[in-house]
Amino acid sequence: MPGRRVALSCLLACLSLSASVVKVELVDRDDVLNGRSMGPAGSYERIVARVYFAVDPKLPANRIISDIDLAPENAQGKVEFSADLYLMKPTDAAKGNGTVLFEVSNRGGRGLVSTFNRAVPVDDPSAKGEFGDGFLFEQGFTLAWLGWQHDIPRDPKLLRLYAPVARDAGRPITGLVRSEYVPNRRVRSFSLADRTMIAYPVIDPRDPSIQLTVRDSVEGKRRIVPKSQWRFAREENGKPVSDRAHVFVGAGLEPGKIYEIVYKAQDPVLVGLGPAGIRDFISFLKHGAPGSGATLLGDERRHIKRAIGFGTSQSGRFLRTFLYYGFNQDEQHRRVFDGVWAHVAGAGRGSFNHRFAQPSRDGQTYMNLFYPTDIYPFSDLDQADPETGLNEGLLTRATRAHVVPRIFYTNSSHEYWGRAASLIHTTLDGAADFAPPKDTRIYLFAGGQHGPSAFPPQRDGRRYLGNPNDFRWSMRALLVAFQRWLADGVEPPHSRYPAIEAGALVAPRAVRFPKIPGIQTSTRVHKAWRIDYGPEFRTKGIVSIEPPRVGRAFPVLVPQVDSDGNETSGIRMPEVQAPLATYTGWNLRHPNIGAPQELFGLAGAWIPFPSTAAGRKKTRDPRRSIQERYAGRADYLKKIEAAARGLARDGYLLDRDVPGVVSIAGRHWDYLMKQ
Repeated sequence: MPGRRVALSCLLACLSLSASVVKVELVDRDDVLNGRSMGPAGSYERIVARVYFAVDPKLPANRIISDIDLAPENAQGKVEFSADLYLMKPTDAAKGNGTVLFEVSNRGGRGLVSTFNRAVPVDDPSAKGEFGDGFLFEQGFTLAWLGWQHDIPRDPKLLRLYAPVARDAGRPITGLVRSEYVPNRRVRSFSLADRTMIAYPVIDPRDPSIQLTVRDSVEGKRRIVPKSQWRFAREENGKPVSDRAHVFVGAGLEPGKIYEIVYKAQDPVLVGLGPAGIRDFISFLKHGAPGSGATLLGDERRHIKRAIGFGTSQSGRFLRTFLYYGFNQDEQHRRVFDGVWAHVAGAGRGSFNHRFAQPSRDGQTYMNLFYPTDIYPFSDLDQADPETGLNEGLLTRATRAHVVPRIFYTNSSHEYWGRAASLIHTTLDGAADFAPPKDTRIYLFAGGQHGPSAFPPQRDGRRYLGNPNDFRWSMRALLVAFQRWLADGVEPPHSRYPAIEAGALVAPRAVRFPKIPGIQTSTRVHKAWRIDYGPEFRTKGIVSIEPPRVGRAFPVLVPQVDSDGNETSGIRMPEVQAPLATYTGWNLRHPNIGAPQELFGLAGAWIPFPSTAAGRKKTRDPRRSIQERYAGRADYLKKIEAAARGLARDGYLLDRDVPGVVSIAGRHWDYLMKQ
């Protein structure tokens, strides 16, 4: 495709010098599935490229970028950076639906196709089966991803941000970095970075002030590990090798314990250029620059009318942070995303715009604790916190700038247990409901976990089986509704979430969970705390207190359940309405991995009913058996279909997906009745 390559390479010459997108370099371009028609939108093409930016640090829209005044500037006084781009669009833009569906990449990956097309998760789909049923393509969306995270592993399949480091008049900047690690098995070394990310290395491994601590619980007392027992090194072939980005403990790390180290690092990356890049690229797709847009996307510029920002987990928290800081206003004061969908983000934000930020740190029930994730404010609208004197909301800046998007918040029940989701729709004291604004919808996927487990479900470090409740069927209907809301003004389905007034949202100790033999319940939840990172954290993004000072927690509430242990509110998928099991948003750590009283991160549980009445009586299970509920397989599937049809009538499921929902329910019946 030499013609296409030349056309894209010409983009730089066509761009206005006033635009923040200054160059796009093509890496690869081809036809999806060899140009096969994907339905009404026709064929699709795939573009892999690198986008180059230059932002003016003096513009008001860029003043919100942490450390922007300390970034290197080019001859024109602008700050340069770049990012990887991945895009799939209709070959004939006129056949598209006019909407860019932009997924905020989760740690460099791409999950849109697997989520909505029910496809095998792959980062660069090419084979027929890797595109699933083609749902997103049939709908005519332009799908886009842009790297925004600087510490992504150097893997060509992952999208990353290439950003400069901050300097003080040319001199290196130093600061505090905190690393935390909770092993699930006995090991002898760990990275200072989160998971597989790239760490900020310690400046001086011999600094006598550095301490490694260990504690037994989130709120437990820190104990100092003697310096003679550890060093900055990684384990290779059973021996320590000096490494300023790893910690080695000769005696080994005990599973289930919380290890923490605070050290000095230097050269903080301008992490806030990540959200700025997404802002400017979406603005470019919608509005182009003089003489440029048509070159990149054919005639797409004339047909792209709106943009939806979608993010799952870390990426959903990114979008909440994006709105909080004011990134939904571009350099020309225009709204960037017309719609924002934060999925399974709970009440969280994250480390996406401060000095020495580690964007991957997420704040789970027993991992990555006390990072700036679940911090005030939580709700869209302003709420005053009498303890701190603060009074703001997630949309305060967007409201002031008249750039508020329409919003979907979707959460599984796990986010109520594991990410303080109740705080997005309750008062800060947890005493009353707090309604969202008119253009925000909130949906709970009742009895769901962070991401549905594969079937048959496994334990994988959890005490109980993972939760296979697949709410992605409902997400397809909500996406169609979101598009109609933005394109045609058709109101989407009403919010469905647990309310205090209805008795559906309660304190963990008030949950009326049945006493199921062999099942240990828990009243533990992930708490959101009032946390002090230092006097310049809110104003300049500088962390000067590590570990941070932890104040009083905000009350976190969870959904109430029925006599089966299934939740009574939210979008209740057919298998929750006509159940074969109890579906929870919580699970416990297996004793084999330590800390067995703690919640297992991001997990729910699937606790099948007894198959027969005799089995129920033998185990003294208070829940009715499958045999007592249904006359047989046909009767069960009839009830599943009726529940699915009801959800479809209300807009929470697509009619086309009812057979698929029924088919999977049949598989679950067969699995359980053969046990």
